[in-house]
Amino acid sequence: MRPELVLEGVIPANLMAFDAELEIDEDNYRRHIRYLVDTPGVSGITTNAHASEIATLTLEEQRRSLNITLDEVAGKVPVVCGVYEDGTNKAADIARMAEREGADCLLIFPSLIFDYGSQLRPEMAYGHYAAIAEATNLPMIAFLYPVTSGLRIETEALVRICSEIDNVIAIKEWSNDIVAYERNYRALKALDKEISILSSFSKALLASLCVGADGILSGHGSMIADLHVEIFEAVKRGDLAAARRASDRIHPLTQVIYAEPFLDMHNRMKEALAILGRIDEAHVRPPLQRVSEVERDKIRRVVAETGLPQGERLEARTAWGRS
Repeated sequence: MRPELVLEGVIPANLMAFDAELEIDEDNYRRHIRYLVDTPGVSGITTNAHASEIATLTLEEQRRSLNITLDEVAGKVPVVCGVYEDGTNKAADIARMAEREGADCLLIFPSLIFDYGSQLRPEMAYGHYAAIAEATNLPMIAFLYPVTSGLRIETEALVRICSEIDNVIAIKEWSNDIVAYERNYRALKALDKEISILSSFSKALLASLCVGADGILSGHGSMIADLHVEIFEAVKRGDLAAARRASDRIHPLTQVIYAEPFLDMHNRMKEALAILGRIDEAHVRPPLQRVSEVERDKIRRVVAETGLPQGERLEARTAWGRS
């Protein structure tokens, strides 16, 4: 394992750019990654996660996505690679691939099999993490799902995973329950081992940061990395007034991005990037579908009101980097 890695600060989970044929649009994808890594205060990039529409990517596309990200980041910040797979052995294969290609860390998704009562068998989640840890030397982030989800990991099981599996150095805290968040935060910070708490409370970010957080890991950061830096640094220095000002700018964006149906959240983020000129088009892969023109107009209004920075349009397409 690489014990020297400490995860903290703002670590956006990047979106995936597709072309009109729904193939990876490398030029726009690279432009998106460059924008994120060049944002002052961004301390890492997460790829092959929910925001990348990972469920639609083949293993080869995951490898290519990771390589493009590594090439654009060029060692400026750590690159976290998602491990999204139901079967433990197949997840271990993805972890091995990510290590071979040069990822710095892994974000381990829960298996969908957990959805059918795994909380009564906490050894299942533990075994999933332990087996992946056996397959790789890379440090790992445990992805914590909402307390209303069958994919959740209870605090006691989480403490065991974090304390006993050396590779686990952080959690992505998306419990979506501030009481559970504080319980997990206090339990993990009481350990002898240092565990980074990375908030993914995109709809209530200020509250989680005030409880305590070492950083932010969220797909929303692919759209508002600068605002995540602003709010995180304000709370870190104890400037609640500045943190509230940043939160006031973030709030209307969360209302439109995370509106029902929740599954459209990353579709809407892509529409926002296209509106801002940071990518050319907001293509998404099935079963996802693009949002309506009515909803696109809502996004356009809120983006304009918030004053998010614009990007530059691509003038020409060039093949860069590793394939």
